Amino acid sequence: MMFTLDVSALPDWRAIPAPRRAEILYRVAERLRERQTELAKVITDEVGKSAEEAWAEVQEAIDSGYYMAGEGRRCFGITTPSELPNKFAMTVREPVGVVAAITAWNFPIAVPAWKIFPALVLGNIVAWKPSEHAPRCAMALREIFLAAGLPANVLQLFLGDASVGRWLVEHPAVDVVSFTGSATNGREVAATCGRLGKRCALELGGKNAIIVWEDADLELAVDGIIWSAFGTAGQRCTSCSRVIVHEPIREPLTQMLIKRTQQLSVGRLIHPRARERCERYVADAVAAGARRLTDWPVLLDQVTPQMPVAQEEIFGPVCVILPARDWEEAVRINNDVPYGLVSALYTRDVNRAFRAMRELRSGLVYINAGTIGSEVHLPFGGPRVTGNGWREAGPAALDTYSEWKTIYVDFSGRLQRAQMDR
Repeated sequence: MMFTLDVSALPDWRAIPAPRRAEILYRVAERLRERQTELAKVITDEVGKSAEEAWAEVQEAIDSGYYMAGEGRRCFGITTPSELPNKFAMTVREPVGVVAAITAWNFPIAVPAWKIFPALVLGNIVAWKPSEHAPRCAMALREIFLAAGLPANVLQLFLGDASVGRWLVEHPAVDVVSFTGSATNGREVAATCGRLGKRCALELGGKNAIIVWEDADLELAVDGIIWSAFGTAGQRCTSCSRVIVHEPIREPLTQMLIKRTQQLSVGRLIHPRARERCERYVADAVAAGARRLTDWPVLLDQVTPQMPVAQEEIFGPVCVILPARDWEEAVRINNDVPYGLVSALYTRDVNRAFRAMRELRSGLVYINAGTIGSEVHLPFGGPRVTGNGWREAGPAALDTYSEWKTIYVDFSGRLQRAQMDR
């Protein structure tokens, strides 16, 4: 491996006051805004997103920059009364050290922003390995950081295939690994970090469902399903790949979805192998008794909840329709998958909506909205195979990239022996 990871900038960078570090991040966000259309074109050229989606992705990075720049004047700790007299107790956040950020191709600007901004504002330095499918996006984003005044060795870029990612994960100078990618690769990262005693934060995808109840606004539900299932050609970790429909409205909803799906034209997938993977899942499902309702993108019905096409992340424009006789069955189907990223429900019944908030076991729950569209000031991630407990975005992201330090100041002038003196 011909790369060198330079950690010499860490002491000076962490010594800069967080509000000063935040000023650089604010300037990054401003430059992203100024070059939004240009960056969107790079995304479109490199990974095939529509111009509109690519522009929106850059907007998410802009939002992340502004939000995390604001955290430079917060990064709050805790002050709390001590149990002993004349003693002060508080906590502060400290940077972990060196962060390895390993990111996927489907959001080549936004997802790196989710990781890089909070890591930097807390005083870490970042070693970034982007997807080999999106090197131009990565170079353009790093150039903007440097133009905003970030020292070059505070954000280091390592281009290459998966072997580069493995090198970073195993590097003795790396303290925490933040990885977005497949569950298979995520397990490998977790195993390596466990063996080496490193923190790792994983975001490994989803098998997301939209439940449509009999009292739903069907036109609104269809809008949400079509966008969630087939936006970005289904190549989002939040894409809807399962529609759980209350049996009384199964037929009208299915016909509406067929009509809308047949009107779509889906752009290219990231690689021909991705299309081949989708078609294998569909063919296996049809061989097991499913019915293909549309050509491309693909709708399937007569699918059982345990078929691979209804259990495994496909990462393409394939969506299955699953009927539910009652609410309990709908919840069971929703929850009985390995992943736990996003769930959604369309209903006009406020009581059912609140039951859904409680009973749908996923990190994100949408009511009367599709599964696509997170906001940067709220935590993103989910349980089970989707992740390992850490969250992207929002204030929760600060926990990934910081250590808590508890500080006691005893000004009593005498020995106090904690619980022994109580």
